[in-house]
Amino acid sequence: MSRRAVAALVTGCRRTLLPLLLLPLGLAAADLPPPGLRTLDDPDPARDARVAWHREARFGCFVHWGVYSGPAGVWKGRVGGTYSEHLMRSLEIPRAVYLEEIVKPFNPTGFDADAWVRLMRDAGMRYLVITAKHHDGFAMYPSKVSSYNLTAQTAFKRDPMAELSAACRKYGLKFGFYYSHAWDWEHPDAVGNFWDYGRPGGESGWWEQHPELVAKATRYVEGKSIPQIRELIAMYHPDILWFDTSSKTPPELCRRILAAVRAAGPDIVINSRIGGGGVLGDYRSTADRPAYFPEVFTQWEAIPTTNESYGYKPSDTSHKPPAHFIHLLAQAVGKGGNILMNIGPRGDGVIDPKDETILRGIGAWMKANGESLYGCDRSPLPVQPWGAVTRRGNRLYLHVFAWPADGKLVVAGLRSTPLGARLLHGGELPAQRLNVDDLQLTLPAAAPDATDTVLVLDFPAQIAANKALRLAGSGTTRLHVMDGRLDGPGIRYGDGKTNRDVTEEWSRPEATVTWTVRAPETRRFRVTAEYNTLTKTTRGTFVLEAASQSLAGTVSPTPALDVFRRDVLGELTLPAGEHTLIVRPTALPNGNLMRLRQIELQPLD
Repeated sequence: MSRRAVAALVTGCRRTLLPLLLLPLGLAAADLPPPGLRTLDDPDPARDARVAWHREARFGCFVHWGVYSGPAGVWKGRVGGTYSEHLMRSLEIPRAVYLEEIVKPFNPTGFDADAWVRLMRDAGMRYLVITAKHHDGFAMYPSKVSSYNLTAQTAFKRDPMAELSAACRKYGLKFGFYYSHAWDWEHPDAVGNFWDYGRPGGESGWWEQHPELVAKATRYVEGKSIPQIRELIAMYHPDILWFDTSSKTPPELCRRILAAVRAAGPDIVINSRIGGGGVLGDYRSTADRPAYFPEVFTQWEAIPTTNESYGYKPSDTSHKPPAHFIHLLAQAVGKGGNILMNIGPRGDGVIDPKDETILRGIGAWMKANGESLYGCDRSPLPVQPWGAVTRRGNRLYLHVFAWPADGKLVVAGLRSTPLGARLLHGGELPAQRLNVDDLQLTLPAAAPDATDTVLVLDFPAQIAANKALRLAGSGTTRLHVMDGRLDGPGIRYGDGKTNRDVTEEWSRPEATVTWTVRAPETRRFRVTAEYNTLTKTTRGTFVLEAASQSLAGTVSPTPALDVFRRDVLGELTLPAGEHTLIVRPTALPNGNLMRLRQIELQPLD
């Protein structure tokens, strides 16, 4: 794919996850791959073969564990940032002090690789990715490339990576490493450590402002990063390598690292954070801590974590319940993706009991319902208000999170008639066709599983569907922006985190958000826009158009990015049939129109 073709893809592919994946990594024109370098959007049979196990597995465990797990986000009474694994940078701890006060005391005598991996297997996880070297530059294995490693600098003389690799083979999990290839805060030639070495902090494009420092970054990559990656491949034969923060180093160096991996381990699966603006590697990675996923048409993976930190941080008590991750998993698989769920073990090598409780809760559900996720793929149906849908061949699995009070479940957009409908664990379900596009199932009065009850529909042939979003006859229909299409320059999806599942950079009058909706019957709706604004002075106007009608809206500023307004725009009458609903700016006096989350339609009659 040429540079021009990639640029066109980045500009035009607004209905996919691509904007979410590229922009948090600081995409610039210089980041794009050179002509002739295959991207994720190019056909590649070798890549398809590499990722086959990853697509089948669907659920993995991400582990952030290092010397930073000991202080657990606090050093000398000072609390670091959100991520405890960033303690060295967030508190600007000098390398020499970090070595003496954080590295050398690290002694995880409670570490038990067998217990870790057995717990992961019981949780239904099929692969493990663990931090071999995070941004602090410390190797959690006996590296011969750098003495800044576990066995050389601490009293712990075992090799936890070898023990985990063996345990994964024992319990049938694939195994691999997270490796911070771009940021390294201990190395004087790498970027990120501005407090010791006066180096750039790692802002994207620093190499254009400081070309004289590229030679140092090259020495780091060729002297430490690539040799350690080759070392990990030779010592442990990983199935997957997970890279991060590629925007912190020149794109050419990221491509050298990619080439080195391909040469040393042609079958190793690599994530898109290797570099190239998110279009290299074998699959796309989302931003950290995603809460909502747009649709993307290549293999992808999301990385939620149990609280808000990736490393162990006991002061962060925001742990989500098992149901949260079960729902994320069903939603991800239903959109063709994986969940690589993170835990942060303690500094003594023991998994946090809170994380263990979450994993065991997920495992109980997965033991009964795993077939609805493993080896399944994206749903052919539109988004369903009651849950998610996954597919295996000519079978659909309906994941019902919200059990209907009246016992009637509408499967919207399903044009094919199933051979039968049943509970995954239970009897047959009566099915009735409402119209050519909708099927209604009659369910038991109470949900067999309050978290996610799985229903099964089998079909004799390929499943036909209508992807238009069905407008509910009762209750509110929520048209989320990530279920819509973005068109025009600039506008993109947010990164999908909580309160960031919105439009971003909506600063051009020709940029729009569009949904295709379907009204089963003529209805009148009250229309509400939910949004917030980048600044407290943002002003602008917009119009919502559908069925030859228009509603005008005026943006009012919000006090913070976690505060949303819900403005009633007016009423629309939508005749039975399909309609295009579009939101477009009419005035942009302050540049960015708004961060739109969703449009709500409430039936009035």
